[in-house]
Amino acid sequence: MAAKPTARPRHVPQRTCVGCRTVQAKRTLIRVVRTPEGVQVDPHGKLAGRGAYLHDQRACWERALKGALAQALKTELTEDDRTRLTHTLETLPAEDA
Repeated sequence: MAAKPTARPRHVPQRTCVGCRTVQAKRTLIRVVRTPEGVQVDPHGKLAGRGAYLHDQRACWERALKGALAQALKTELTEDDRTRLTHTLETLPAEDA
């Protein structure tokens, strides 16, 4: 009797949060992307451009906006970029529930 073939576990892409440096599944993080129009949040993860990943927590976003995000995206954040990202930050929960 032949043994049943076992299914290989599905590959889950991993990414590092630039705010807290924790590695998690790509789908659990929010992508921020550098585009010719400026830095913006990419809710679907499909925009072209250099990207960085963040948790959906204020603490990670606050740390990232201090400099880690600009370094990861290899760009300087303009005031317009900071305003756009701060608006997104204000919609996030303060602590992990």
